[in-house]
Amino acid sequence: MTGEQPYSNLSDRIDTSVPHSARIWNYWLGGKDNYPVDRAAGDQYLETFPGVADVARASRGFLTRSVTYLAAEAGIRQFLDVGTGLPTVDNTHEVAQRAAPSARIVYVDNDPLVLVHARALLNSHPEGATDYVDADLHEPENVLQAAGKTLDFTQPIGLILSGIMGHVADGDRARSIVRTLLEALPSGSYLSLNDGSSVVSGEAVEEAQEDYNEGGAVPYTLRSPEEITRFFDGLELVEPGVVSCPFWRPEPTEIGSPQPSDAYGGVGRKP
Repeated sequence: MTGEQPYSNLSDRIDTSVPHSARIWNYWLGGKDNYPVDRAAGDQYLETFPGVADVARASRGFLTRSVTYLAAEAGIRQFLDVGTGLPTVDNTHEVAQRAAPSARIVYVDNDPLVLVHARALLNSHPEGATDYVDADLHEPENVLQAAGKTLDFTQPIGLILSGIMGHVADGDRARSIVRTLLEALPSGSYLSLNDGSSVVSGEAVEEAQEDYNEGGAVPYTLRSPEEITRFFDGLELVEPGVVSCPFWRPEPTEIGSPQPSDAYGGVGRKP
């Protein structure tokens, strides 16, 4: 663990009267760090689109496999995970440090509930380092400045954007944020990104998402696989490219054939 983080008075910033995306996501993944308002919003989504829990698991599985690839095969030893959400099973630092104990990870989020749980996230392997940055995705320059206290920006970094860019509704603005983050990273760095779509489930997920967006939580924009692919402009896509998450390098030990999900993602290398 590096640095000291401001944990005092964070509970005063937690609003339990409106649903929050990180807590709803935690609920769908079977976690306990959520409130009745989050479970109500999550259940409403499930009523319209029961498959959302599978989408959440598909996104999480992609995160695990892509970070494993970056640490074990691509040799990445530094990770910047923006919009990390609440801790659950196989967080980025746990996955990376299993393959490379010396890996350094910086998590970025601006949710006070996530910050309250940051101590759990910060249990780094002794050989590595893990830090937490209270910063906003919409201010990428601030993210980069804070991350520079732990990460060496002269060496390759794995940028992780897992299920987060949908919270930036404007496509041009979303791509600008990703471009700003990538421009600060040296050659040989990677982007691992996945986000929600509606090409598999169609109207069911679109209706559920519309109801969700009107329920008080921060809205989330579903994008087509083509729009998600545009986040990788200028990068060299790792095989198999941008695909439905269960089809991105599935583990050979997984039972049965992968089933398509409305989570699409890929990994790209900065030349």
